[in-house]
Amino acid sequence: MLRLATQPPASLAQLFDRASSLAGASFAELAEAAKVTLPADLRRDKGWVGQLLERFLGASAGSKQEQDFPQLGVELKTLPIDAGGKPLETTFVCSAPLTNIAGLQWANSNVRNKLQCVLWLPIDGRREVPLAERSVGSAFLWRPNADQEARLRADWQEHMDRIALGQVEQINARHGDCLQLRPKAANGRVLTDAIGAHGQHIQTLPRGFYLKTAFTQQLIHDAFEL
Repeated sequence: MLRLATQPPASLAQLFDRASSLAGASFAELAEAAKVTLPADLRRDKGWVGQLLERFLGASAGSKQEQDFPQLGVELKTLPIDAGGKPLETTFVCSAPLTNIAGLQWANSNVRNKLQCVLWLPIDGRREVPLAERSVGSAFLWRPNADQEARLRADWQEHMDRIALGQVEQINARHGDCLQLRPKAANGRVLTDAIGAHGQHIQTLPRGFYLKTAFTQQLIHDAFEL
């Protein structure tokens, strides 16, 4: 039986049990259990699925710059996949700092904080399937191994070096092995401060860090030994 969480999970085991209990549940069933309206599609409600799943799992962070389960040190990430288990989109990690970055190191970065332990929830992301009929997959926990962390750190450092040198507008989605930096804004009118080529403040689109699909595809392969 699907039940909304009334308290944050007290342990990693309890969190994983809650996530595992959602496997196979359709979005229609989840919406009915939560007594919320199921949108026709996700074009205007992109965060609907993630917010709904947070209610069943007892996430407490909301939109704060901390992990979804700070008491456990765990971040929740949904992962839309196709029928073959292939990720359909990159995964947002967190917003990128574009100013006041002197002294910022990988060890105290929000990217590392968010990715040190992730509860992944694959979900059916096929647009040709009605939203009500799509379902939740099998959850898995992931902590970066030494090689994965080294790759993430190298990408993060490359992006942050470019930002510090005033090259933020030259960074594109092709940069980075597994972690990319790209604009994150609802529309092109939303601007924020950044560092220009000559050290001056400029206005640019906010940026976010995203995991590339090849990286998350490998995580799925490793988790389920595909």
